[in-house]
Amino acid sequence: MHEVTNMIPQLGLVCITQSNEVRYRTITRKRLLQQTQTEQQALLAELYTSNLNQLHAALRYCKREAISLYRIPSSIFPFSDDDMGRDLLASMAEKMAAIGEWATANAIRLVMHPDQFVVLSSDSDNVVQNSITILQMHADIMDLLKQPRSPWALVEIHGGKAGRSEKLIDVIGSLPDGIRTRLALENDEYAYSAEQIVEVCKAAGVPMVFDAHHHVIKEGLTSFEHPSVAEMLGKARETWADPSHQLTHISNGRTGFNDRAHADFIEVMPSSYRQAPWIEIEAKFKELAIQKVRAAM
Repeated sequence: MHEVTNMIPQLGLVCITQSNEVRYRTITRKRLLQQTQTEQQALLAELYTSNLNQLHAALRYCKREAISLYRIPSSIFPFSDDDMGRDLLASMAEKMAAIGEWATANAIRLVMHPDQFVVLSSDSDNVVQNSITILQMHADIMDLLKQPRSPWALVEIHGGKAGRSEKLIDVIGSLPDGIRTRLALENDEYAYSAEQIVEVCKAAGVPMVFDAHHHVIKEGLTSFEHPSVAEMLGKARETWADPSHQLTHISNGRTGFNDRAHADFIEVMPSSYRQAPWIEIEAKFKELAIQKVRAAM
C-alpha cells in the first residue's frame, strides 16, 4: 500500500460559504425560455459574467482563509451544455484562463462534482449520452480554466445504476480524454459499496474518492473506527497514480450516526483520515465546519 507521509490533511470548501460571502446566481429554464433568443443570450452572458467574478472572489476567499481545495458548483454556468451556453463560455476564454491560472499560482486545487443525473451505467442509451454531455460541459470548464487533464482537477461521480459494473467500465473506457483523465468514482450509500467501487476503479483505470459516511451507512456500521474504514481508505489510495493527490469526503449524520442527511458540523472524524492528504468537508455550515475541524486537529 502507498504511504502518505504528510499527516496534516488539506481541507476543501464545497461550493459556497455559510455566510453570504460566496454565493452564485442561477436562472430557471422556464424563465429563460420565456425570453427571445437575443434576450436569452443577454441574460446568460450577464449571469455567466457575474458567476465568473464570484468564482474569482471564492478563490480569493480560499486564499485568505488558507483553504487549498475548492469545489466549483456544477451549476455555475447553467445551460452551458447547450450551444448558446458553450459559445458564451468560449467567448470568456481569456478571463477564465486568467482565473484558473490564478488558482494554480496560489496553490488552490479545483474539483467538480456533477449531480445525480449523471449515470454512466444506465440501461438507457439516452441517459448515458446525456450524462456524457454533462460531463463534457464540466471538462470544458476545466479546460477553459487551464486545469490539467489529470485527477488533480477531479470531476467526480457516483457509480449510478446498481449491478452494472461492466457497463460502467466500458463507458468510462470510451470517454473523451478531457473527461476520462479527470474522472473519479465515489462509493455511495445504496448502489455501489466501497469494495465494489474500488474494483470498478481498478478495472477502469480511474481513482476512487472514498466517502467514510457513505461507507458506514451502506455497511450498517456504528463507528468510523471499524477496521474497514481504514482498510478502504488504503485500498482507495492504491487507485491514485499519485497517492499524495488522494481525495476523500467526510460528513456526519444530521440526526444520528447513520443518517444520510448532512449535519451542520463534523463532530466525528475517522482517526484513519489523518492519512488522507485531501478531505472535502461536506457539512451544512461550510467554512465554519472547516474552522471547527482545524481546531480539533
